[in-house]
Amino acid sequence: MSTQENKVTFSRRNFLRASALASGGIMIGFNLFTACKPNVKPSVDVENLNFNDFNAFIKISKEGYVTIYSPNPEIGQGVKTSMPMIIAEELDVDWDKVHVVQAPLDTKNYTRQLAGGSGSIRVSWPVLRQTGATAKQMLINAAAVKWGVDAATCSASKGIITNEKGETLGYGEVVNEAATLEVPEDVTLKKPSEFSIIGKSATNVDLEKIVTGEPLFGLDYKEEGMLYASVVRPPSFGQELESYDATEAKKISGVVDVITIGEKARNFIESGKTNWTFKLTKTDKVVVLAKNTWGAIKGAKAIKATWKDNSELEDTKLHDEKLTSLLEANDLDVRREDGNVKKAFKEADKVIERTYHSPFLPHNCMEPMNFFANVTSEKVHLVGPTQTPEFVARVAAEIIGCDLEQVHVEMTRMGGGFGRRLYGDFVYEALEISDKIKKPVKMVSTREDDVISGTYRPAIKYRIAASIKEGKITGYHLKEAAINDNMYGLVPHFFPAGCIPNYKVSTGNYKSNISTGAWRAPYTNFLGYAEQCFFDELAQELEIDPVQLRLNLLENVKDTKDEKIQYSGKRMQDTIRLAAEKGGWGKAKEGVYQGFSAYYSHNTHVAEVAEVELKEGVPVVTKVVAAVDCGIVVNPTGAKNQVVGGVIDGIGHAMYGNLTFNEGKPSSRNFDNYRLIRINETPKVEVHFVENEIAPTGLGEPGLPPAGGAVANAIHKALGKRLYKQPFIEELKSNIQG
Repeated sequence: MSTQENKVTFSRRNFLRASALASGGIMIGFNLFTACKPNVKPSVDVENLNFNDFNAFIKISKEGYVTIYSPNPEIGQGVKTSMPMIIAEELDVDWDKVHVVQAPLDTKNYTRQLAGGSGSIRVSWPVLRQTGATAKQMLINAAAVKWGVDAATCSASKGIITNEKGETLGYGEVVNEAATLEVPEDVTLKKPSEFSIIGKSATNVDLEKIVTGEPLFGLDYKEEGMLYASVVRPPSFGQELESYDATEAKKISGVVDVITIGEKARNFIESGKTNWTFKLTKTDKVVVLAKNTWGAIKGAKAIKATWKDNSELEDTKLHDEKLTSLLEANDLDVRREDGNVKKAFKEADKVIERTYHSPFLPHNCMEPMNFFANVTSEKVHLVGPTQTPEFVARVAAEIIGCDLEQVHVEMTRMGGGFGRRLYGDFVYEALEISDKIKKPVKMVSTREDDVISGTYRPAIKYRIAASIKEGKITGYHLKEAAINDNMYGLVPHFFPAGCIPNYKVSTGNYKSNISTGAWRAPYTNFLGYAEQCFFDELAQELEIDPVQLRLNLLENVKDTKDEKIQYSGKRMQDTIRLAAEKGGWGKAKEGVYQGFSAYYSHNTHVAEVAEVELKEGVPVVTKVVAAVDCGIVVNPTGAKNQVVGGVIDGIGHAMYGNLTFNEGKPSSRNFDNYRLIRINETPKVEVHFVENEIAPTGLGEPGLPPAGGAVANAIHKALGKRLYKQPFIEELKSNIQG
């Protein structure tokens, strides 16, 4: 390798090239003034204005420009745009004068700095509104003092305060005085009818940086003198490092050292203080340190490691047998039980039972796992893409043995998360490496690293049975058998809980050494498909329209007093009706087959109509119409993008996603043998929102769970074939080959 080649630095642009060859971020706010206008400079250089620290969320310059800090991690769900929009609305400032910056972890001033469960907007809605409204009132109060008038006689709009005489003052003219005033205890929030920013589409604040490749993501971050690290992990789950030979690795140009890590992770695990975000193993790992990513990745490929089997090396056949055995067991944990299911089944005219299968799935984030760490005696500096910065900081302090106040976490934008970045294994690897070498380091994974040593969606089987008597559903029993995880929280209380008099949910799990965790719309991502397919069969058995069956069942929960049930019968009915109307349910032209599905998850009601056409006998999804009740829509463009992405993600993984294991080793290593949906396979997705003035709920995940069911039900209409196993491609092979 030449000297020039040895100087390859890390960036998004060269990452794919470097990874492919080896296989064979600073917090900067985006200037909204230049959005979609390449090479156009803003009229004011806001970076160099003197801003007054108004509070933890807001800075206002004397010129009236506003910087708003977005506290939650941005993984593509749009919160870096929508959360500041909420503040700006109540602050009553012109959105064109807003400058958005990603805030670092700050547990004193912010709450729930976490990206997960589609909860960022829902949880922060009242806090953000209160923050903006309070700042606005303080500015009005300051202007009133300056004028010597009653603040109640003043008003503010678009950053301008006006009194009864028509005199005006800009926010920037009173910001210094306002920041010294007492914080008002009671402020008036706007009525939704008064919104001028919320409900209007806004461009993603990072758009220009994303499309031009400016430093923004974790892969972009670098500091002077840092090293790059590539970690050699066990090729199979259930293995531990026995020995390694680094002779060839050290010959690679750019490699500066080869070390092992694992002691601190082991100590932390054995301390019993581990939490759900940890996801580290006790085994040692080999780390190649280099001056550039090329050397680190290439050096890791040259390591000759010997691994010993410390536990059973599992395979997909074993998992299938274990899950089937669980479904047959009588000692599953009962999560909810209404009435007497056993009696209902015994007295039924007919009992229908079906079993649904789902595989493991990797997360496939576009940006592989990476993180920067610099551990010194004074400070632990962590920078990178994480969905759980507070958890990361707390565990880092425990691992290093320092005070929590010494840990400083900065969040970069993330090239996808989907639940994978809820877990801190890659962060703690970087942390332990830096602590051992006493230098700043960035740990960088390749695509293969991500796939073969991931935290996967667990394989799950559902067995659903329902009793029918005199044309009505009288009993319902859902059994879940899962790898590692079983149901939690409100899932047993989702639809159809409360709709059927005799209802039971029971779960069991097989403890595996394969690492599993949350995957976009945890549990509901597969359960939504299984239950909605099952209800389609029930509708067919009862000779009733599938949409009408759901509407009828929801009548039974509209007046429920059961506080565990959080979904709304009425809101779900309204959402279903909107989807049926906009999707032209029952009015498809000849050759178009429709399937319906509706599901509630993450506090949001979604209904979808999928259309399938047969092309040379092969079912092709051509269109999906989605209706969504997520309350007030903050940013329509961003909201629509979330739903469209969720629908396509749901269809793609239901149709094609599959990860199997052989002796503890994943069957796929990269996208050459892991099937994702392709651009020519993505359908047109049409999104409609139920209009109301209810506080907003989640959107990053709820669009996904109904998608698989709607498509499966449409395929049944087209082929007369029921699909009980994901990916559908396996069950449709005969049609495809034919």
